[in-house]
Amino acid sequence: MREDKIKKIIVCIGMVFCLTFCLFPFVYMLAVSLSTRADFLSQQVTFKFTLDNFRAVLTDRSLHFLDYLRNSIVVSLLSAFFCVAVASSAAYAITRLKFPGKMYLLFFALAVSMFPQIGLVGYLFKFMTKLGWINTYQGLLFPYTAWILPLSLWILVSYFSQIPRELDKAALVDGCTYWQSLIKVILPVAAPGVLSVFLLSFIFAFNEFMFALMLTTDYKARTVPVGIALFQGLHGQTPWGNIMAASVVTTLPVVILTLIFQRRIISGLTRGAVKG
Repeated sequence: MREDKIKKIIVCIGMVFCLTFCLFPFVYMLAVSLSTRADFLSQQVTFKFTLDNFRAVLTDRSLHFLDYLRNSIVVSLLSAFFCVAVASSAAYAITRLKFPGKMYLLFFALAVSMFPQIGLVGYLFKFMTKLGWINTYQGLLFPYTAWILPLSLWILVSYFSQIPRELDKAALVDGCTYWQSLIKVILPVAAPGVLSVFLLSFIFAFNEFMFALMLTTDYKARTVPVGIALFQGLHGQTPWGNIMAASVVTTLPVVILTLIFQRRIISGLTRGAVKG
């Protein structure tokens, strides 16, 4: 019993340490956003509560924070939708149809996803410039979808492979086409996995920084991560209160989505929809 108690104590200490290590940056971010000064932890400055930082980022039109937030939500939703649509079709073809080299296609997608963004963004900028897509939604949708698609494809391939082929074979026997079999049979059964891919794609696109930094020039298409990073350039100094307040508001949608759908995300990534 004594050894079990020691193990429990060690586990509890480890959990407390991990939680403190992970949550301290977020707690400090929230504290700075609610303080009049960012250096309130120094001995000569006391903490003074204020909501001015949140009021500034939500009402000051010169910051364009709401424009950045709108751009991020729109681009992330569209990117997630396109990723799910393309990855679902590709995963269905790979797991259900017989054609040579389909495994090489999967590994090729994985290999492409390993290229660092900084090595691609220069050529991507030239390409988007020729298309006239700099500082547009479509200029972000194209690289976002291509960047997130390999992860979405691998998740859906592993999920679709666990669904019995008898389901779509029965649909084909009943007169469905391959597209009808995918839409009416496979996708409803694979709904937890599809939802997981959609949420992960949304979060990845929402947090992306490099492409948005290079392919946008102002608030018409610039996303939240870049907008917050450039607050310093707008003011000539570092407005830590505004930056932290904007970061808190930006983090809330992702946190809420994760808390609401965490069980579906985990179940969608760890098991199939059909037991047996």
